[in-house]
Amino acid sequence: MNAGSGVGEGRAGALLRAMPWVFVLIWSTGFVVARLAMPHAPPLTFLSIRYALSVACFALWMALARVPLPPRAQWRHLAVSGVLMHAGYLGGVWSAVKAGMGAGTVALLVGLQPLLTATWISVTASAAHRVTPRQWLGLAFGLAGLVLVVWRKLGIGEVGGVSLALAVLALLSITVGTLYQKRHVRVADVRAASAVQLAAALLVSAPLALLETETLRWHPDLIAAMAWSVLALTLGGSSLLFLLIQRGAATQVTSLLYLVPPCTAAMAWALFGEAFTPVMALGMALTAIGVALVVRDGHHRAR
Repeated sequence: MNAGSGVGEGRAGALLRAMPWVFVLIWSTGFVVARLAMPHAPPLTFLSIRYALSVACFALWMALARVPLPPRAQWRHLAVSGVLMHAGYLGGVWSAVKAGMGAGTVALLVGLQPLLTATWISVTASAAHRVTPRQWLGLAFGLAGLVLVVWRKLGIGEVGGVSLALAVLALLSITVGTLYQKRHVRVADVRAASAVQLAAALLVSAPLALLETETLRWHPDLIAAMAWSVLALTLGGSSLLFLLIQRGAATQVTSLLYLVPPCTAAMAWALFGEAFTPVMALGMALTAIGVALVVRDGHHRAR
């Protein structure tokens, strides 16, 4: 192996190692975007426009790069995972917050996803792929850290039957969608696969958006939120999530979502001056330790 190929492989390896952390940073901006957009747009209308613009961007990218569509046999699996992970998860989270549930409560409920994923895998997978005791410890640390991060916000907002149902829908959608994609979606170009997933999410979200009575008001904050949602969250964050699920174990990937609320809290402190207490800092540290235990043990088993 020559020096040039060694450098190239080193850079590729560094990019692969950076992918999870770049994903967490991008995904953590989701609540910031929601905070900007929510006063000016009903949730499903905003998300439908986001999906439509994202499909258009992916289609243009595919045309310029001459990327073919995935095989037709995969369209159904991509559509199911797209509806669950985009329409179900994002629609449920945004609608729950709009219905009055506090962002901290939503984050805590959706944060149960890694535990649900690990439980399902431990029940259904073979012994070689089950969650290890060290990973269970990491998941417990992660959940404890998440509770500490969002504890101050748990009393903010109202938990009603509708908002709770929407949050649970979001939790189940992202959990089942991740497991479904890992099992049924084959390796594919992320641009083509994402285009199919988002088109399916649009077909589900757009008719429901017509039932919303609130009027969309184009405001600079809304335009900024839409631009970031399409270019960063969807083209960047969603694409990275697809690649991470494609490359890694489901428990390892979902454990990364524990890091999203702490990163969001840090961003809210930096951008909006929200309080960031020592207890929240402790929660962030516990979460990071928990995720490290899950991911590192998964890497050791993969060797």
